[in-house]
Amino acid sequence: MRGRDDGRRLGTAELGAELGERATLVQFSSAFCAPCRATRRVLGEVAGMVPGVTHVEIDAEAHLDLVRELEILKTPTVLVLDADGRVVRRAAGQPRRADVIAALGEAVRAGRTGQ
Repeated sequence: MRGRDDGRRLGTAELGAELGERATLVQFSSAFCAPCRATRRVLGEVAGMVPGVTHVEIDAEAHLDLVRELEILKTPTVLVLDADGRVVRRAAGQPRRADVIAALGEAVRAGRTGQ
């Protein structure tokens, strides 16, 4: 998972859901996107394996202002947020489970150090 959003923060107002205690996986999807379904499954499984991690899926078409603000160019796009809602990593396309787990490790470390 590549990319950074230089400390951009998202919260309940933008996500429409509570942040995870340790990290949040935010997935931007669209209705007829086959890779989005596979990404939903991977992120859901990882969130289920790691205590304190939440998976939030956002319909890109229904949240165009947020999509534009965050410069989401394709679906699926995944943002990994630390406990404070800071964007730690970003990836476009279907992520591999190992990459999601590695990005989560970075988010948890960033949340602990307050970076």
